[in-house]
Amino acid sequence: MSKPIIQLEGIKRNFELGKVTVKVLMGIDLVIEENEYVALMGPSGSGKSTLMNLLGCLDTPTSGKYLLNGTDVSGLSDNELADIRNRNIGFVFQTFNLLPRQTALDNTALPLVYSGVGKTARRAEAASVLHQVGLGDRMDHQPNQLSGGQRQRVAIARALVNKPALILADEPTGNLDSKTSVEIMQLFDEIHKKGNTIVLVTHEEEIAQHANRIIRLRDGQIESDERK
Repeated sequence: MSKPIIQLEGIKRNFELGKVTVKVLMGIDLVIEENEYVALMGPSGSGKSTLMNLLGCLDTPTSGKYLLNGTDVSGLSDNELADIRNRNIGFVFQTFNLLPRQTALDNTALPLVYSGVGKTARRAEAASVLHQVGLGDRMDHQPNQLSGGQRQRVAIARALVNKPALILADEPTGNLDSKTSVEIMQLFDEIHKKGNTIVLVTHEEEIAQHANRIIRLRDGQIESDERK
């Protein structure tokens, strides 16, 4: 029996714009189990990016409860959230978010720096993960020496290096051509087969079809939740 990695109960998120309160999430209830592969979809303004930020502990809800791996993170301080993020979550962004002057190896090892892992161990671990994503021959290259697809592979390696419980990918193929997108999604499929839980935000139907479960948001609520 798999255990829940994400449990949301009555999650609401409002934003104050001057004297106006904008209600973005209207009470989300959601359970995601270990080793699920979930796509979050919805039109612009549906709340999917806000939900992703909450899942990634980059933001906190206005009300409601969020249990990540059994820990209630709803009311934690910024420092506590940063610690939880580093230990539990690997992020992959549309814009890669790599440090331009660092090599692929150093970019990949970055989360281990924050975890206090020694230099030799961190470089060995980063090298191992870069081999896993097919970049064993590009470790000494800086981002400007890599293609878009290779940069995204470095970003995926960085997300994996801490062996996180959860991978969050926000439009991971948004800046890639269709051929490279297919390769990157095949890589996510492999990562999922190895036991990682993946939550992917996308607006592209063919990308979402890689997931085993598609959750569609509309107007801050879950409109549908389909498992394959």
